[in-house]
Amino acid sequence: MGWVSAGEGYEVALMEGRVAARATAGRSAGRRLKSLPKALRDHPEVERLRRFGEWLDRHAAACVAQVDAWMVSSLPVPTGLLGRVWADEAWRSSLHDLAVVGDDPDEVGFLRDANESGELRVVDLDGETVRLSPRTVLLPHPVLLPDLDDLREFAAELGVTQRVEQIYRATWDKPADDELDAKATTVGEFSGGRFASRFGLAARATSLGYRVSGGYATCRVRDGGAAVEASVWIGEPYWDGETETGGLSWHDPDGRTLRLREVGPVAWSEGMRMASTLHAGRTVEEGGAS
Repeated sequence: MGWVSAGEGYEVALMEGRVAARATAGRSAGRRLKSLPKALRDHPEVERLRRFGEWLDRHAAACVAQVDAWMVSSLPVPTGLLGRVWADEAWRSSLHDLAVVGDDPDEVGFLRDANESGELRVVDLDGETVRLSPRTVLLPHPVLLPDLDDLREFAAELGVTQRVEQIYRATWDKPADDELDAKATTVGEFSGGRFASRFGLAARATSLGYRVSGGYATCRVRDGGAAVEASVWIGEPYWDGETETGGLSWHDPDGRTLRLREVGPVAWSEGMRMASTLHAGRTVEEGGAS
């Protein structure tokens, strides 16, 4: 973004998310100042740039959230749409280097470019840059990617960095059905994590992007085309004393509790990820875990 006049002797610009100033006269003319002069702090142009910077931050966060939702739900995304938003830096940084799958489910590539005609440029697992033109692509959840460990190793060699956690996202593989009790509906692996207050636990949940509803922290995903909500008990809504994390369970859109054998691989992994990250913030007593 270019420099704009802000009163006599100064220009301002938005740089790296902050308002910067430079002098237009004197010995410092053209040089960026280390801090914003007091005379400019309430200038209308400075305030306009601050508001614009705040909007850009919200826009970038919204792009990340949308791409994360596509990935977690493994929803097909029109390639033409990717091409239309690619010119926007916030969208591009959210999508760049994500693993995508086109018409062939066995061919995975890391997204490097997209144009409005629907053509994508990806780096395949042979390290070759190829062009694809499928009507839609998937941004698969990592538990659905074949040979994930090998893919992570290749991504590290390639220097892949992702704004949206995908390849390096913490995942949990669902046990085989014969390893699960046929009637079980709850996982207790991350229950019993003690917190000084229910308010603190709820705040942790919302800061991690989870929804708090009633006495539960929840996350909703689409798994195999069906909506599923995972939930972890965090305590009575208006209680602000000590509390503990409870069991993890899953529900369908009608509120029916699913048996563990009915839970799909993505819903299982995302539910376990939520329960684990909540539990990780527990109070730990010296000399042991709580």
